[in-house]
Amino acid sequence: MSASARPSVAESAVAVSAVALWLAVTAACVGFRPEHPVLAVVILALFFASAPSRRLVVALIPFILFGISYDWMNIVPNYTVNPVDTVGIYNAEKGLFGIAGADGTLLTPNEFFALHTSKVMDFLAGIFYLCWVPLPIAFGLYLYFKGRTEAYLHFAIVFLLVNLIGFAGYYIHPAAPPWFVAKYGFEPILGTGGDTAGLGAFDAMTGLGIFNGLYARNANVFAAVPSLHSAYTLVALLYAVRYRAPRAWTAVLAVVTAGIWFTAVYTSHHYIIDVLSGIACAFAGFAVFEFLIMKLPGARRFMDRYAAYVAVRRHSSSIDNNGKRS
Repeated sequence: MSASARPSVAESAVAVSAVALWLAVTAACVGFRPEHPVLAVVILALFFASAPSRRLVVALIPFILFGISYDWMNIVPNYTVNPVDTVGIYNAEKGLFGIAGADGTLLTPNEFFALHTSKVMDFLAGIFYLCWVPLPIAFGLYLYFKGRTEAYLHFAIVFLLVNLIGFAGYYIHPAAPPWFVAKYGFEPILGTGGDTAGLGAFDAMTGLGIFNGLYARNANVFAAVPSLHSAYTLVALLYAVRYRAPRAWTAVLAVVTAGIWFTAVYTSHHYIIDVLSGIACAFAGFAVFEFLIMKLPGARRFMDRYAAYVAVRRHSSSIDNNGKRS
């Protein structure tokens, strides 16, 4: 299977049908936002523009499916499937990681940091959290355009798998984030909008309003366990190490990953329990794919065909074994 200059009739039909299905389900069950038709136009334009741009779109399918599946969780909110945990996780966090306050009262780490903020950490927290999706995608594109197709596809598919594992966790155990308990108490208020929590300090400091815009669209705040913020750059770090990416990539991913873990707790977006469960998701997705799925002959054949289709074609002359230039 290879990507020719123009898509075949079958490829064109699949692409148009898939985009139409996505838009139809989204319009009927979630509701259109301005970015939906814009993304649809961009995807189809790239698909039909040229063979290289079509290969890129097909290579990005795992990330596209991640975005769609995240959006479609609004169709059935997790708090309609199982009861929301507010008290249990709060008490568990305090019991496992509690910190004694100045008056001897036991505090969760979130409560402790809420009393001990700093401008430097407020700024760094915003920078770290802005990297949670863009940095892994940038790493993936780096692998792809460097021609490291196998590494890219393994990373991209595990990124998607980790998300699906995490999304399942949201439905199995809906849980309130620390900021919700601090703001509203232990009684779940279904349909509560998102909140910037400690990240509001970054918005106030910079005047950009980035996090206010992001969290205003969060229709389900009871998706705190696991913390997928804590998983994304870790998945990228695992593949940077596995495929021996340049040290600069490994160093940046390591620093940002640790920074996101700290920020999640510092800003009261997650408990330490949430962060640890997110880390577990990353390792679980990596292990399941690399040591179970990739042992299946069918999976290996699929990956070989996928890699052959999306691989970047390089136009360079070389000398073959017969001394002829090709």
